[in-house]
Amino acid sequence: MSDPELPDSIAANVAEWTTSNAQFTDAQAEGAWAPQDLTWGVFGVREDAIGSPLGDVSGLDVVELGCGTAYFSAQLAQRGARPVGVDPTPAQLATARRMMERTGITFPLIEAPGERVPLPDASFDLAVSEFGASLWADPALWIPESARLLRPGGRLVFLTNSFISYLCAIDEGGTSETLQRPQFGPYRMQWPGEEGIEYHLPHGDWIDLLRTNGFEIERLIELKAPPDAQPHSYYDYVKPEWAWKWPHEEIWVVRRADA
Repeated sequence: MSDPELPDSIAANVAEWTTSNAQFTDAQAEGAWAPQDLTWGVFGVREDAIGSPLGDVSGLDVVELGCGTAYFSAQLAQRGARPVGVDPTPAQLATARRMMERTGITFPLIEAPGERVPLPDASFDLAVSEFGASLWADPALWIPESARLLRPGGRLVFLTNSFISYLCAIDEGGTSETLQRPQFGPYRMQWPGEEGIEYHLPHGDWIDLLRTNGFEIERLIELKAPPDAQPHSYYDYVKPEWAWKWPHEEIWVVRRADA
């Protein structure tokens, strides 16, 4: 992306996820696209165990911002939603298209960053981001975009790292039981040795940003790992023992206030 109005993190993250995609096999993608219970986060917290933040999506027009290989949109499509997947990384979308050919689950895919989506205003009932734009896009840009894309009364539901896990994250990898960085001042983060750029906001800043863009906050769900959680084979920077004590991830459920 060379547009000076867009952040350089888009190009950095496309490069990061192009590399990650090369390490992600189609067999893994097929597993993620297969019919299954809807879950959230590294430890697969069941949707129905946390009060079903998405609710019934049947018949809803849904946009997924930062869809990656679009497995989350595929799960929503299997539940009767009409999803559109948006992602800036061609390699990720190529995997999604292969999965469509293999599974017969089809929906539109748009190559674009969450900060600027080439879709009309008020086109969707629901916007979702499951570690997509919610972590990798500039919140000052993607939150207004999600508000623009939603119809009056439409909901935004997004999953990202909890702020406490960011504060306790160790630069060299892993998550500590003690604070590793100050609370004040974070926004944009590039971990040592990583190409990608993440965005982390404290809760007060999320609340201000969401309200400024016309959202009412309905729920903040701080995820706890299930009792039978096992270490993740790929996202191993947090252990179940840590996530039984503190929330590693959080889900925000908000609604456009002009219902």
